Amino acid sequence: MLKSLIPVLALMIAVSANAAERNDLPSCYGKAHLNDQRAPTSGRLLNVVVDQTIPMPEDIQRAAWGNISRYVGPGDQVRLYSFSALVPGQYVRLLFAGTLDAPISPAQRDDIDMNKLRSFDACMAQQKAQFEGSFGRQFVAALRGATADLPKSEIMFALREVAGDQAKIPADQRILFVISDMLEHSDYTSFYAANKIRELNPAQELSKAQKNGAIGDLHGARVYVAGAGLITDAIKQNYRSGKTMDNLESFWRGYFEKSDATLADFGKPMLNVDLQ
Repeated sequence: MLKSLIPVLALMIAVSANAAERNDLPSCYGKAHLNDQRAPTSGRLLNVVVDQTIPMPEDIQRAAWGNISRYVGPGDQVRLYSFSALVPGQYVRLLFAGTLDAPISPAQRDDIDMNKLRSFDACMAQQKAQFEGSFGRQFVAALRGATADLPKSEIMFALREVAGDQAKIPADQRILFVISDMLEHSDYTSFYAANKIRELNPAQELSKAQKNGAIGDLHGARVYVAGAGLITDAIKQNYRSGKTMDNLESFWRGYFEKSDATLADFGKPMLNVDLQ
């Protein structure tokens, strides 16, 4: 019996290793046969999380894409997740995981074959555009796939899952960009009452989140939010007071602090600062 399990266990280990090394972006070092010359990554990890329970207006979508495009540079690692309710096809999904190559150091270039160097340089000149094409298709599909018809909005669960996933990836600087209304509606708690956004007690809601184990470890990430407080046509009260939005931001600021993260900016709903 044990002997029969060994090949299965070996396959499971191999699959796990391949999953950990996923890179949806072809490496220029690999293409030019320069893997031995590979420069270290930048140490920056960008996690983008798209909430598919709330359709985002076009201007917020465009601004979010601009933020991502301006931020990402050579050597960066980028991951894209989507989530909504825990219904078939709508769970937390990793849609893209890619690492852009860092350039070869000037000191190393003189020792590299010219043909390989030309191949590498040509690839590097196109890699950002390749990233934007590959990531961009998944990003647009995630945003366009959003619907307000789903019964729940499991934001805290999704963030906890993303925290656990990204903890496996070494990084010196972590950015979490969440595109969501940030209006939890789950078995943990609901920020709605009688089809209205209710006035939150941030301290009480944070206590609930802790008791329910809904907080993960984000390992010092800086968090940016776009879309906070957006509401659908099903909500009777279209007006959100400043107090309502302040309480919403206060809760999430506390939530991220408990997650070992810092809420850098809370777009209500537009994020008007760059990721950094």
